[in-house]
Amino acid sequence: MKTCKKVRLDSMWNDKEIRITDDLSIPMDELKIECYRSSGPGGQHVNTTDSAVRLRFPVKSSPSLPEDIRDRLVSRNERLINDRGELVLSCQRFRCQFRNKACVLSMFVELVRESCKAPRVRRATKVPKSSRAARLMSKRRLSEAKRLRRRPEADD
Repeated sequence: MKTCKKVRLDSMWNDKEIRITDDLSIPMDELKIECYRSSGPGGQHVNTTDSAVRLRFPVKSSPSLPEDIRDRLVSRNERLINDRGELVLSCQRFRCQFRNKACVLSMFVELVRESCKAPRVRRATKVPKSSRAARLMSKRRLSEAKRLRRRPEADD
């Protein structure tokens, strides 16, 4: 899973929306953010605070995502989407709930930004003559080596 990058929190989200690009933003109402107890070492602090954060985003039913971006987001991140069509991200890297929330939101923004980029169109190219010649020469060499391993033919 992607790790969170350092981003400026004030420019990334506010109470109403999360800005992905200049022309794409997702309302915070569509995101479900829940806090839970994180696992691992940490002693008494970990056992008493809900510092881990899980983000759920209904990718397949979101009206704010254009169809092409939605399709790319689903196809590139199938393992992060549950049976209900929700993109599920979680972070428990930090001891502070706010930093975990910032981390999970930055992971979400990064995934959607990557999906905004259209895939490159592959241009078909021909195999160079030198590569073709080298491949045929290699095949001839192997064929000759195998021919020399055979039992000699009897001359009648």
